[in-house]
Amino acid sequence: MKVLKFGGTSVASAERIDSVAQLVSSGSKPVIVVLSAMAGTTNTLVEIAGLLLKGKRAEAKEVIDRLYQKYQTELIKLFSKESSRKIAGAAVETSFGLMRELSERDNFSLFEEKRILAQGELMSTAMMHRHLLDMGIKSHILPALDYMKTDKNAEPDLKYITEHLRKLIKMAPADTEIYVTEGYICLNAYGRVDNLRRGGSDYTASLAGVAIRAEEIQIWTDIDGLHNNDPRFVDKTSPVRRLHFDEASELAYFGAKILHPTCIQPAREHNIPVRLLDTLHPSLPGTFISLDTEKDVIKAVSAKDGIISIKIKSNHKLVSWHFLRKVFEAFETYSTVVDMVTTSEVGIALTIDNDDNLENIVSELQKLGVVSIERNLTIICVVGDMMWDNIGFEAKIVDAIRDYPVRMISYGGSNYNMTVLIDEKDKKDVLQALSSNLFQ
Repeated sequence: MKVLKFGGTSVASAERIDSVAQLVSSGSKPVIVVLSAMAGTTNTLVEIAGLLLKGKRAEAKEVIDRLYQKYQTELIKLFSKESSRKIAGAAVETSFGLMRELSERDNFSLFEEKRILAQGELMSTAMMHRHLLDMGIKSHILPALDYMKTDKNAEPDLKYITEHLRKLIKMAPADTEIYVTEGYICLNAYGRVDNLRRGGSDYTASLAGVAIRAEEIQIWTDIDGLHNNDPRFVDKTSPVRRLHFDEASELAYFGAKILHPTCIQPAREHNIPVRLLDTLHPSLPGTFISLDTEKDVIKAVSAKDGIISIKIKSNHKLVSWHFLRKVFEAFETYSTVVDMVTTSEVGIALTIDNDDNLENIVSELQKLGVVSIERNLTIICVVGDMMWDNIGFEAKIVDAIRDYPVRMISYGGSNYNMTVLIDEKDKKDVLQALSSNLFQ
């Protein structure tokens, strides 16, 4: 069995929902179909919850009403049969009824916010399921809240997920052709509605694929696979047809928007291939991600913005090995991920992309030496077969960007990437220069 995930743009309207339904019903069966909320819905739900957290009930109700009208319009377009429109509409009414009920509460909290954010996936799944039934397809809903659960560390409880998802499939009618489930949403360790954070639908697909030991996990979006550079900034990019799991993970983590980085790890650990495909052009081959890859090739470039550089020049009150330990303890204490690291005899330079605890971290680091901060930076990640014996690859990359100032270079920590830190203002030019020198 395969797991097919469709993002928000793939189910953005009645027309797109129908296209996805036609696509999944014409392929091999049975399959599990994982759906995101309709494009724009999650952002609107975030807006509603934000207004309610601020006590702005009237404004929140106006936004709820606008979103409700959007769904009413799409229901009319999607369902020609009144009976089906009523059934799917009842699920939509339930979601909006909950939102309106929560908007009346005096003590609206983050727990209620998570319940509101879950409604987008619940509605898109109900609409798809009913539409498949109208097409004569034997569809069955696997409620994500009945199997997708996280532990006390907010990490997926894979044992629980596997046990409960397999049980739900076994309980479904034996002739089921398409199992439909919600991406993104889950229960937390305390039994409350929660989510797998942004990109969570990819994560749902990967976890479901692992749970059932799927033949393949497919991520369907609106572009033909993962491209060798960012098409928003660079002309004439082309799809990369094959990637190693580690190459895909590096690209996703460092800015490639088509794939969420959390999706790769579960699939890699259980060697389940991931395929990135285009909903609008389903016959195209997309990008195939597995443990195999092409050797001696630079594959792709991605960019991650909003980077902060932190430099610590040692005060030499600690011997060098204690100094490094103390530096990284500061980031561990405040649960802040470090992206790039370079060291010298007198200090260390590193980067982060989250400044929530920056003030506290700097306070700790200042006990170790002189600290300097630089913002508005971008990490450029070049991915491919970067084994040490591939002579000249790193030189080719550096030569391509010789006309631009470089803050840091990290090479050798992985067999699959080289990263460069630059000013955000140089990002587009650097991406174009790399494309010209590496791919054209």
